[in-house]
Amino acid sequence: MKLTQITETPVWKSIFRHKFEDTPRNRSLAVTSNVFLHLHPIKVDRDAIKFRFTFCLGGLSLFMFIVETITGVLLMLYYRPVPEYAYLDIKLLEHTVLFGMFLRNMHRWAAHAMVILVMLHMLRVFLTGSYKPPREFNWVVGVMLLVITLLLSFTGYLLPWDQIAFWAITVGSKMAAATPFLGVDGPFHEFFHITDMNDMKYLLLGDSDVGGNALLRFYVLHCVILPLASVLLIFVHFWRIRKDGGISRPL
Repeated sequence: MKLTQITETPVWKSIFRHKFEDTPRNRSLAVTSNVFLHLHPIKVDRDAIKFRFTFCLGGLSLFMFIVETITGVLLMLYYRPVPEYAYLDIKLLEHTVLFGMFLRNMHRWAAHAMVILVMLHMLRVFLTGSYKPPREFNWVVGVMLLVITLLLSFTGYLLPWDQIAFWAITVGSKMAAATPFLGVDGPFHEFFHITDMNDMKYLLLGDSDVGGNALLRFYVLHCVILPLASVLLIFVHFWRIRKDGGISRPL
């Protein structure tokens, strides 16, 4: 059976539906509206693809995110986000799991590299003026990705559940408590009736101090919410690069 015959079957049409007639224009729209099939622009500036202009910082940042995703999923197989087992699981991973130390160190150093690469990428975009029209929206998306990258590092720092992680997050949560308007120790918090039971610190930790609630919240943020937000924004980021005429300078 030919592919054209398969696409005309009721089963195929029940899965892949659209409201447009099967015309050459609508078939082209199926390509141009798909982020996978329409990633690169028709024309690319010769200077824009030179290594010394971009240094591949955006692509390297994406590569580090992929490394983090793969190693993070493997680490999740050996980790339980509860105070009784979190530190023990890290030690068992390092000393009993085959290549466990290598896996954890790869995840850690890729996280450091990702933060550095994203910041350098933002600096390169700023210095080359690639944030200017018509790329303002994509610059905002990039800033959001930078914030999420920093939050991924911050939330992942607590998961080993050792003394360094505990006191680092304690300091960080006290900084959250000093947030203007939303922190109990911050200025102008009385305008919103903020207390130590509903401020930014409590929202972050799920308690007044770093404990089991904080560990679980950071685990969910680090492994589910923030990665999903990153994937969504990465798709939007690449899609806007295509729609704005490709990398990497303003038109």
